[in-house]
Amino acid sequence: MMMKTQDPTTGHSLGDHPGIMPRWHAAWTRSHCEKLVRDQLADKGFETFLPEITAWTRKGGVRCRTSVPMFPGYVLLRHAMDKESYIDAVKTRGLVRILGERWDRLAVIAEREVDSIRKVLEADLTPRPYPYMRVGQRVRIRGGPLAGVEGILLQTIPERGLLVLSIELFRRSIAVEVDCTLATAA
Repeated sequence: MMMKTQDPTTGHSLGDHPGIMPRWHAAWTRSHCEKLVRDQLADKGFETFLPEITAWTRKGGVRCRTSVPMFPGYVLLRHAMDKESYIDAVKTRGLVRILGERWDRLAVIAEREVDSIRKVLEADLTPRPYPYMRVGQRVRIRGGPLAGVEGILLQTIPERGLLVLSIELFRRSIAVEVDCTLATAA
């Protein structure tokens, strides 16, 4: 999907700068501007990836299935980012910023993570949003007999996790195995 265009000052293709490897970055967009940003960046010669899922929405009071971004507010961008291409990218209408500290210290998304998402979409599976929870994070159980209980997620095994409940005053804890699909960030 990358359109190669020539940089008139160097003669190199955009995204083909010597010594700079193309990497995946996250472009943070304004609300509901993901497709606009993707199209504009692609027109400028950047390789973009906007993974989409099918979701139920309401239009005029009628429920219908529509395609929505898998990661609302973000477009994935792959480019060998130098200062000029960074400036060109951030001038895109609807783009808030490219995640990272500055143009030469942009946050990088691992190639394998992007490849994994592509493979799921190509396999015609049905991905659905799932809360990102890390080990050590405080979580709240949404349903079941432990609904409303808060604790710290200690480990995650597929579909199961170890939830630690603590009494701060006593400095004592207990652990219980829970269904991770019922846990949300507290």
